[in-house]
Amino acid sequence: MSKRSRRSAATPSPTSAGAARCTVTVCRGCCCGTSKIPGFDHAAQLRGLRQALDGTATVRVTDCLDACEHANVVVVQPSPAGRAEGGRPVWLGLVNDPDATADITTWIEQGGPGLADPPGILDLYGFAPSRRVRGQVER
Repeated sequence: MSKRSRRSAATPSPTSAGAARCTVTVCRGCCCGTSKIPGFDHAAQLRGLRQALDGTATVRVTDCLDACEHANVVVVQPSPAGRAEGGRPVWLGLVNDPDATADITTWIEQGGPGLADPPGILDLYGFAPSRRVRGQVER
């Protein structure tokens, strides 16, 4: 059992009453969510995130995060409990298929950053934005 697993076992469920939520920021600026990424239903992605995470996380939409080379960008910010356990915002790019969106929602339902390990496949989507770009979301 990993250190994180032991901590998680002793931590109340992130969806229990009174628990603060993760925040999921979905970029819908100049490239994300537009026809520049053809063949993907951006509205369905956003609708699916909101439905799947209703009561579990706050889903918000923002204008361009200036990480266009990674469109579609989704940022998962930890809950206060996750941050207390060392969780930091996770930037995910090229989230352009329903399976990636499903992996993100599953991870958040399990607690998200700091409380649950993300599915290994999400490592392929992670990227580190510049400090200036990070500052737009992590206020």
